[in-house]
Amino acid sequence: MKVFSSMKAGVLGVGLAALTSAAAFAQAAAAAPVPNKGDTAWMLVSTVLVLLMTIPGLALFYGGLVRTKNMLSVLSQVFAIVALVSIIWVVYGYSLAFTNGGSLNSYVGGFSKAFLAGVDANANAATFSNGVVIPELVYMAFQMTFACITPALIVGAFAERIRFSAVLLFVALWVTFVYFPIAHMVWYWAGPDAVADAAKAVATAADAAAKTAAQAKLDAVNADAGLIYQWGALDFAGGTVVHINAGIAGFVGCLLIGKRIGYGKDLMAPHSLTMTMIGASLLWVGWFGFNAGSNLEANGTAALAMVNTFVATAAAALSWLFVEWAAKGKPTMLGLVSGAVAGLVAVTPASGFAGPMGSIVLGLAAGAVCFFFCSTVKNAFGYDDSLDVFGVHCVGGILGALATGILVNPSLGGVGIPDYVTKPGELVVAEYVFSAAFMAQVKAVLLTVVWSGIGSAVIYKVVDVIVGLRVSTEKEREGLDIAEHDERAYNY
Repeated sequence: MKVFSSMKAGVLGVGLAALTSAAAFAQAAAAAPVPNKGDTAWMLVSTVLVLLMTIPGLALFYGGLVRTKNMLSVLSQVFAIVALVSIIWVVYGYSLAFTNGGSLNSYVGGFSKAFLAGVDANANAATFSNGVVIPELVYMAFQMTFACITPALIVGAFAERIRFSAVLLFVALWVTFVYFPIAHMVWYWAGPDAVADAAKAVATAADAAAKTAAQAKLDAVNADAGLIYQWGALDFAGGTVVHINAGIAGFVGCLLIGKRIGYGKDLMAPHSLTMTMIGASLLWVGWFGFNAGSNLEANGTAALAMVNTFVATAAAALSWLFVEWAAKGKPTMLGLVSGAVAGLVAVTPASGFAGPMGSIVLGLAAGAVCFFFCSTVKNAFGYDDSLDVFGVHCVGGILGALATGILVNPSLGGVGIPDYVTKPGELVVAEYVFSAAFMAQVKAVLLTVVWSGIGSAVIYKVVDVIVGLRVSTEKEREGLDIAEHDERAYNY
């Protein structure tokens, strides 16, 4: 009986321990955020939409704008860039952009997630809401499409005259030393839960010593972010990271590489505005993933970003159309689609922060301002920005970035600046102060222009020394399709 009783007690003890462990495990599992299938599905779709923007969208948009003899070269450059950057991204790019970089954390990440170490089907990434996550592989892939399209935008500035080998070498170096640091400075932060938890610890500290320790932890969490993010600059979907970054790099490139042979003398009309229109349409469709997907969740803010992307683009297309009509006497389809792209660029940083009416005003301004830079300013200075990368992406990106600091104001229909500290555990809106909000945007724009401008200039010089930037005069006259790829886009 004693033996039986002891065995019975032991079995009960083990059973209770198992139940206790199971309960603790269940409680821990319940406390850990679980990705929502709707959010995950939306981000998978958004990732594909952004890829659609690049290939085939951007490739066709740019390809239609060049001469027939260079069509295939542009398609090859854009497609090859996507392939190259995709591999660089998973090897070390994602890690440099979105991990803590130690002593260099304000400027760039580290290598803790190189080769996607620790990024598997069970890993999650934070969104912009407390307690909400998505699979990290989805977040990694979504950001990969941004890394792919940004350098692809640059090639339009010096289309029809650059070596294919120079494009590949430049892109590999540029994403490493320019894009990844800028992406880190703008978008890397500890996440809403880390901020809210640290702030809650400060609010609930029992004594002065505990409060001091908690405050130190909160300061460390707030410091675990890129430099531009710490400044409070807002960039919902890539005004600085993508458009200003690529636009100024393209501008520097077109100046250093020089004008196309016959520029200003020979006719260099687009060979297929039909393809340009198709490409622009694909860009608009894909941009919904670009902007609304940048919310990382399928909720009202994603819907706001989608609506803003609709109306700002439409307003900018009409603005460019009517301004050009008034200035030159006739409306053009090229002007219409160029205005649409300018509106897409300008609304990108503001898409999740502005209201629809503010986005319409921004679109109207973007269409007119970008037309002015792509015609009057470009003609006045005589630089050969082949496909108006500077006039649309850099100028439109700067306009949008600066306007974001204004349009986020709730009194103008904006959503306000999120504050995860004032009321821990809930997303609230901080008090809007124009001077602080606008100056943060100015600083972000200036740093991006300087970082990308100087960094790009150095990289162009390095590439020129190693492989040479420009094709020979004979090859340029022959066309890059045959000279660089030994094939034609069209065989009639």
